[in-house]
Amino acid sequence: MIESNKTAREIFHEVIANPERAAFGFGQKAILVNVDLQKAYTRTDLFKTAYETDPKQLEYVNTLARAFRALQWPVVWTHVAYMESGEDAGVWGTRTNTPDSLQNIKVGSQRAELDDRLELDRARDIFINKRMASPFFETNLQSLMVWHQVDTVIITGGSTSGCVRALAVDSLSRGYRTIVPIECVADKHESYHFANLTDMVLKYADVMPVKDVLSWLNSKGA
Repeated sequence: MIESNKTAREIFHEVIANPERAAFGFGQKAILVNVDLQKAYTRTDLFKTAYETDPKQLEYVNTLARAFRALQWPVVWTHVAYMESGEDAGVWGTRTNTPDSLQNIKVGSQRAELDDRLELDRARDIFINKRMASPFFETNLQSLMVWHQVDTVIITGGSTSGCVRALAVDSLSRGYRTIVPIECVADKHESYHFANLTDMVLKYADVMPVKDVLSWLNSKGA
């Protein structure tokens, strides 16, 4: 094991600046999967479970969503919410039982609502209520991707170390080119955030500025 006194942020910037690192690259058609941009995790003024990394995160996400819709490419919004008993959280919901606990994000509650700052198209966008970390787990996401014939997954949301990373691993495992725009993902602590960005760029995804993703979308006619 390599030991280091560098911060996770410093290590990430060293890795991302390596010009010899080969990228997976973009494919021909993408899906935008926005992970759990719900008030429990975005409204720092309301809930202690919420967090913010880049203050313009939701603005960037809205810009990406508009570009996807212009191309008539799929836009997905996931959120976590559980039945009143919380039993659909399974073992994941057994470690604590407070008002802030995972299994107490109830279907229809304020904590489960997507952030009001998001630009949602209720007629065209796809909304998925997931129960576990990865949006692929026991949802219709895979069949939607087959139907839309996508080969690339663009990931936004949070947390970087949790559901975003889980999606990136599952996406690559299914053979998709996987892209994480840096400004569009967030976590509770910079150490978790940058350590997991580093791990993803080394193994599972291309991690890049959102402007590079938008440039690719524009090249497709968005």
